[in-house]
This record gives sequence, structure tokens and C-alpha cells, in this order.
Amino acid sequence: MPQTNSGISWLDGAVLVGYFVGITLMGLWVSRKVKSSGGYFLGDRKLRWWIMMGQAFGTGTHAEQPVAQTGATCELGFATIWYQWKNMLITPFYWLMAPWYRRSERTTIGEIIEDRYGRKLALLYTVFAIAYFVFNQGAMLKGAGKVISIATGGQVISPNGVVFFMTVAFLAYSFFGGLIASAYTDFVQSFLIIVLSFLLIPRGLAVVGGFTGMRAELPPDFFNLYSEVSGLDAFTIAMLAVNGLVGIVAQPHMLSMCATGNNERAGRIGQTYGSMVKRFCTIGWALTGLIVAAMLIKSGKTLPEREAAFGFACRELLGPGLVGLMIACVLAANMSTCSNFMVNTGALFTRNLYNEYINPGADDRSLLLMGRISGLLLTLLGVVFALTVDKVLDAFLFTETIAAFMGIMFLGGVLWKRANRQGALAATLTTFAVYYAINFQVAGELKLVYKWTPEPFGWAMLAGLIALIAVSMATKAEDSCRIAAFFEKLRYSSDDDALTPDGRRILARDRGEDLLLLDLPGWLHAGRWRGFCRRYREDLIGFGLGWVTVVLLIGAAWGLMQIGR
Repeated sequence: MPQTNSGISWLDGAVLVGYFVGITLMGLWVSRKVKSSGGYFLGDRKLRWWIMMGQAFGTGTHAEQPVAQTGATCELGFATIWYQWKNMLITPFYWLMAPWYRRSERTTIGEIIEDRYGRKLALLYTVFAIAYFVFNQGAMLKGAGKVISIATGGQVISPNGVVFFMTVAFLAYSFFGGLIASAYTDFVQSFLIIVLSFLLIPRGLAVVGGFTGMRAELPPDFFNLYSEVSGLDAFTIAMLAVNGLVGIVAQPHMLSMCATGNNERAGRIGQTYGSMVKRFCTIGWALTGLIVAAMLIKSGKTLPEREAAFGFACRELLGPGLVGLMIACVLAANMSTCSNFMVNTGALFTRNLYNEYINPGADDRSLLLMGRISGLLLTLLGVVFALTVDKVLDAFLFTETIAAFMGIMFLGGVLWKRANRQGALAATLTTFAVYYAINFQVAGELKLVYKWTPEPFGWAMLAGLIALIAVSMATKAEDSCRIAAFFEKLRYSSDDDALTPDGRRILARDRGEDLLLLDLPGWLHAGRWRGFCRRYREDLIGFGLGWVTVVLLIGAAWGLMQIGR
């Protein structure tokens, strides 16, 4: 076994200083472009596809994810990859859903909810969204804290100390630069996240004797892509996929992920393939977990908890300089996401609370200032939550689950015109009530964050869906003119070049950009099938290529697990 590091060297410190100085100066340099609230919150909708891809990958990848995945794989095997791959089977749908957000012509999802259901539900969503950002930032910060503290031997700095210093760093450029600074630094930091995902593997394989050595130490089922031994049977994977599909649409940062590109295709490519890069990196996290499991058996060592596995690998496998690089990579994974979340939190508070209820006549300068201040203060609540987080994986799945409960309202509102505010509210309250009632009965105690299991989630989602349909049908429909206006936006392309010579917008169907998922009950009308391939060309081609990519990624993971048999 290699020698254990007890701290960080001067070379590691130099790498970290270089990273902090470089990324902060870059963020501040880019922030000079921000002159308005539109530029701060949405980057003036001018980001190119490659920036959108880096933003989606960087924002969607957090330090708690390799921590949780490596720990789960170390304990239960490679099949636990589906905890992170829960969105793998629904990633192609991102291509279909991305234009919804840009065509809404809104700054926050709270405003979309208001257009669809009214102010009261928009307020409810805003409260949820702010809580979502607070919980997520807490989980991310604690995940990074665990890795860095353990990687440095636990003597240099505590996890909570890491949380503090990391927060100060990303606040510096996010406060001034908003989404533009966040997006460009995300793009740069995405390369460090890729390094994070695979840096430990070459040295780790050498230590354990390659795949042959790992197979000699670990049970055969540890190398299965699908295994009930891991606790992930087909039903659990299906429920995780539902969690991802319904939850992703209501996650409050999705608008900035999909609607800030210079055209609709930039948003589609960014969200879909930025997410695909993350799915690829997840293979590296899971393989690292297998390596750690073999290392522990060979050395006779144990871990205090499974989420210490990633930090253990860093400490055991990396030498001077590389420890600093790994810490920089962990910081990059978190700072890229936290900076985006800070901007989105400020946008939600400013647009849906301050401008809606406190100061409706606020000018753009006031909105920009309030966005910066509110984003800063609400991010600090995430720090408080980080200090209380114990199990990072449980906290991560909790935030995804509450998003799914809110997602019934959002998704139902787009797919079904008859959905109304009473049904949406009933669906939201029912899902939360059923979920907590079942978990309370099983656990015997009331807690905010329960260990995620598929049965309570499945029953809660079913109950929420039934409530949406039943209550909507039993109560008065929404105003027909307002609903017509909401759906009319979605039938026109939002691209700058989608205008007639006299300045009128062009129907998306005339450009092959009609939306497949729009108003699903409408598919029962014969008119939906006329010119099918021509009208839905963009959706059909992109959706098909998305599934090809999914098959290739799953095939690559399966092939990797066949090595050494």
C-alpha cells in the first residue's frame, strides 16, 4: 500500500492558491459585462451552446455526488450507480422539455407558475424553491467538506471549516457577475470536475492489482450493472427515474439551464449533453468505489462511515501536488453549482417576492441590487444547513424528492390544459402528506429528512396524480383566455431569427420545432398527426440521438465490468 498522507504540502497549497486566484479573477473579469438585472439573472440570453453545456454539467455536478456514489459502491457494489444514474433513462427527454423555459419568456419558474395557476401558487413555489436551494447548497458544501477534511488527514481543517472558506470564495465573483460569471466559470471548472472523476483510478488500479486483483477480493455481484444485492431492484430504479423526470422540470435552476442560450438549440444541447457528460463521469466515481473496497480488504482497514471512502482514496493514492489538484477539483464541483444557485435564489426572491409584493414599482437598478443582496443572504442559510447535515446521500435524495412533489404541479400544467390551481395545490399537499405519513409509520418518528425508499415515494406520487386529476375535474376550470395565452407562447419559436419580414413571430411547426410533449391529450385529435415528421423534426432527431447516447453509456459501463472475468 502507498504511504498515507497526513496533510497537504507546500505544492498542494500552491495549486490551491493558483486555483482560487485564477477562478476568482476570471469571474470578476467576466462580471464587468453585467449592467442590468437581465444580464445578472439570465446573461441576456446570449450564451453559446458550449457554454450552456459546461454550465449544465458544472451546475448539475456537486461534490456530494462523488462522495455519495463512491461510498455506496464501496459498500454495496457497482449497481448503486443507479442512485446517480436515476436520470439516465430520462435524459433524452431534456431535449424535448428545454424549449418550454425559453418560450415562456420569463426569468424564474415561479413566474411560469403564476402565468399558469396564479399568484398564490407562485408564492408557494417560490418558498419551495428557496428552501430547495438552501438544502442543496448545504448538502453540497458538507460533501466537499468531508472529502477535503479526510483527504488532508483530518488534521489540517474540519469539514465545517471547509464549508466556510469555500462559501467565501464563490460569493466573491457571484455577487458581482451573476449568471454570466457563473456560466463562464462553470465551463472552466467543468474540466476540473472531469479530472476529479478519473484522477484516482490509474493509481488505484495499480495498488489493487487491476481488475483481476479487485475480482479476487470482492464478491462477484459487486461487478454487476444491475443487482438486487445493492438494494436497487427494477422497481427502485423505476421510482428513481420517475423521481428524476417529474422532479427535474420543477427544479428552480432549470430555467437558467435551458433558457439562457442564444437560441433554443443551445439550450437543448447544453442541458441534454451537459447531463450526459455527468453520466459518463459517474462511471469513474463508481469504479473508484470498487477500488476503495478492494483496498480496504487488502489492508485490513475500515472506515468510520461509507461516505469517507472518497476522501480515504484521495489520502492514500495521491502524492504532493495531486492532493491540491484534487481539492481544487472538489471545490470546482461545488463552487460552479453554488454560484449558479446563488444567482437563481436572488432571482426568485427579487422577481417573485420583492418585485411582486414589496416594491412592485422597483426600477432595474433596485432589482439588480436586491438580487445580489438576497442571493448572498439566502446562500448563508445553506451554510447553516450544511452544519447540520449528517448523511450526504440522504440529503441529496431528499432535495430531489421534494422537487418531484412540486413537479406534479408544473408537469401537469404543461401536459394537461384542464389542470387548475385547486388540483395543483391538492396534488402538492397530498404528495407531501402521504410521503411523510408512510415514513412516519415505518420509522416511528417524525423527521425532515428520511432515508429514501421507493415505496413511500411511489405511493405519494400516485396519490398526488390522482388528486390533481380528481380535484381539477371537480372544480372550476382556469380562465380560458389566460390558459390559451400560456399555451400560445409554446407554439412559437423563441429564436431571434424566427420572425417574418414584418416582425411577426413564426410558428414553431413551420420550422420543424413543434413540441412533442405539449398538451398530451391533444394527441387524440387527427390534426396532430398531419405532417408529423416535418413538424416535429427537431424533437424527433434530438430525442433519437439522446437515446443512442444513453445506450452507448450503459454499454460502456457494462463492458468495463466485464474486464478481468
